[in-house]
Parts: sequence; C-alpha cells; structure tokens
Amino acid sequence: MNDTAFASLALQPALIENLSSLEYLAMTPIQAKSLPHILAGKDVIGQGKTGSGKTAAFSLGLLEKLDTKHFHVQALVLCPTRELADQVAKEIRRLARAIQNIKVLTLCGGVPFKTQTGSMARGAHIIVGTPGRVEEHVRRGTLKLDGLSTLVLDEADRMLDMGFQPSLDAIIDCAPKQRQTLLFSATYPNEIKLIAKRIMNKPVVVQVDATHGSESIRQHLFKVENGTSRFNALRLLLQQYRPDSTLVFCNTKQETLEVAESLNALGFSALALNGDLEQKDRDRILVRFANKSVSILVATDVAARGLDIDALDAVINYNVANDLEVHIHRVGRTGRAGSSGIACTLFSENEQYKIERLEAYLKHSIDVEALPSLNLLDKPTYKPPMATLQIGGGKKQKVRAGDILGALTGDDGIDGKQVGKIQIFDQWSYVAVNRNVANHALNKLSAGKVKGRSFRVFLM
Repeated sequence: MNDTAFASLALQPALIENLSSLEYLAMTPIQAKSLPHILAGKDVIGQGKTGSGKTAAFSLGLLEKLDTKHFHVQALVLCPTRELADQVAKEIRRLARAIQNIKVLTLCGGVPFKTQTGSMARGAHIIVGTPGRVEEHVRRGTLKLDGLSTLVLDEADRMLDMGFQPSLDAIIDCAPKQRQTLLFSATYPNEIKLIAKRIMNKPVVVQVDATHGSESIRQHLFKVENGTSRFNALRLLLQQYRPDSTLVFCNTKQETLEVAESLNALGFSALALNGDLEQKDRDRILVRFANKSVSILVATDVAARGLDIDALDAVINYNVANDLEVHIHRVGRTGRAGSSGIACTLFSENEQYKIERLEAYLKHSIDVEALPSLNLLDKPTYKPPMATLQIGGGKKQKVRAGDILGALTGDDGIDGKQVGKIQIFDQWSYVAVNRNVANHALNKLSAGKVKGRSFRVFLM
C-alpha cells in the first residue's frame, strides 16, 4: 500500500471512510511525516506554512483518541485569530462527520461571554479558541482542563508575535502535565524553541520547508564607481528588490543618521538605530521595524547587537565591515526561518583589499555584479505593508493582547488577518495593522474601548 495513503495509518475505519468521501486520498508531506508520530501519542513540533495540511494532521490525531462517551473537554486547539479558529473548527467537524455525537465549540473574543458560558455548560469534547478568551474562561472556572489529553498550538509563531505568551503560559499552567502537546508553526525562531523546551516532552521535530542555511543567502557584490554615488547605489538596490524589511549597515553613527534622513526625504520609510538612543526610543524603533511598518533600518554594528528579528528580506552593507567575522554575522541575519534572503555589499576601490580578505576567508570568490539600471531612480518609492497604532495603556493598566485584538475585530471592525504583531510595554501598547485599513483601525480603537476603558490612540 502507498505509504502516503491515509489508509496506511492506524486510523479507525469511520475516519478512513470519511476521508475517502472528502477525497482526501494522499497525505501532504507534513501529514505523512507527522501523523504516524501523532497517532503514536508523541509530542510533535511541525513546521509548515499555511496550506500545508497541518490542520488535518492534528485534527485526525485528536479525533482518533477521542472518547465520545465521556462528555468533557479532551482536546484544546489554540489559534492566533478568530478567523483561523473558525476555519480549524470547521475542518475538525468535517473530518469528524462519521463519528457520532462529537461536540466542537469555538471560544473567541467578539462573542458575548455569557453566550459562551451557556454553551460550555452543555459540555464539549473539543475546544478551538484564541488564547485571550480561552484564558478568561479558564480563569473564571467556566472551562475545566482536568480531562485534557491533547493540547494543540496552531500558528504558534504568530501567537507569540501577537503578544499571547502570558495567556499561553496561564492556560498551560492549568492543563494536566500528562498530555500530548502538538505545536505547529510556519517559522521556528528561538522563542518557539524555548516554549517547546518548557511545555513539551521529547518532541519529534517535523520540517517540510527548507531550513535556513548559507545556501539560502545569496551574496551580491557591487563596486561603487564611475560617478554612481554610494547613496544612489543603495537607492537602486532598494528599488530593484523592494524588500519589506531591510537592514542597512553603516560603519559610523553619523552615517546612519544621514542615510536614514536622505532616504526619508525621497519617500522611503527608514529609521536610524545607533548607540545614542534612549531605551524607549530604541524600543519604539524596533517595534516598528519588527512589525513591518518601517521597511528600512539603518544601523551600526554596535546598535544592532542583540537585535532578534527573524526573516529579514535583505541586508545591505553600505560599507564593508572592518572585521570579517562581523561581515559574516551581518550577512547571516537575512534569510532566516526558511526564507531566502538577499545580502548586498557596496565597496569602493579603496575597500578592494577587504573584499580580497573576505574571499580568502570564505575560500571562494564572489562575483562583482553590475548595479541595476539608473532608470529605477525615477520610479516611485514603495511603502511598507503595515502601519503601527500606539495605544496609551499597557501592562500597568492590565491591557492584554486579546483585549486589543478583540477591540479591533469586534462589530464593524477589521479582519483578524489584517492584524500583525501586538507588543505590550508597561505604559504603552503597539499593534501593527495592514496599511490600507490603518485609518479604520484607528477610528475603531479611538471610538471604542479596550478592556472597558477609553485610551488615547495614535497612528505612528
């Protein structure tokens, strides 16, 4: 039998028959790699993008071990947004069609709490929900997790991006230690590794996308000469590649300010990061760059130390680093988390010796390429995909990520898919939204309430 056929798995006949009727014949790579481990009761970390078939992978695992005769919550699936929770619940119901009396309940913000409490009182086998609302039910005692046997974190990287770590911790603290934990994530940053280490038991890691390696970074070398200034060379590369997030490295603090200022004057979206900044200003800059509401960060090596931003689209060395190790480290910041990255280095005649040293260090030569056509300088500049809203309340006011998400996506609000990173500081919170709905989101938060209170909101 074909080992990618669902029938090759140790699934109950009713599930196999239903899969056939849904025309689920062959498993996707993530299903084929993860389902045998899931069905064997192991903890699994699955790395795969949206559309890879991960929902069916964890759904079949939890449906196979469900005991419908016992009417208590046996599986909990946590998702970053209400839209995803609705999709997951719908898929679980489709896969469970052939099994009698299974009750799947969604618990998300934007629905009156009392309505959900009433549904909970009638019992459920599987809960699919967002961390903020699920945590609230657990805290109030309307959701009991004593009988939980499977916990699923879906799009875990996005949940962490959206500031749900405290809610996840609170929920996991109330779950039985003896359980199966399944974690699915499009990327595999350090935060995911840390949470996995803390909450999982000897997890099997299943990856179906290419992982980051030096082969996913292409180094491009450009000589600045014949009247093309270094700054115009930078503009040409930005216009050619139009990256959502670019880190431009300069060797001096003064240069970071000059380059960022000149880029902004031409309509680019750039900020300078150097050692002179106060912590709150540094935080504000990093928030906007990390959430893609500023597309270019111009930094010195010292200022960029400790900068943990995954999946940078491009790194451009405005000058060649004086230290070879520093150059390698700069280049290694792009293309992380399975994505491909571009690394460009500008050099002049008097920096030629640094390039020769670099090639000797790498043990291979790097071709010098021609800069893109000067016509690109006449093209309009591009805007970042997101915009940031700053909210005048934070941890001290007990504002949580779920409160902000709920206020944005409630009645007549924006779609959860249009919300990006949510970051909460002591007195302030920041939320990224798609640029084209920024004004609608600003009006929604300004006119409405977050956690029952009105806060001042600014578009940064």
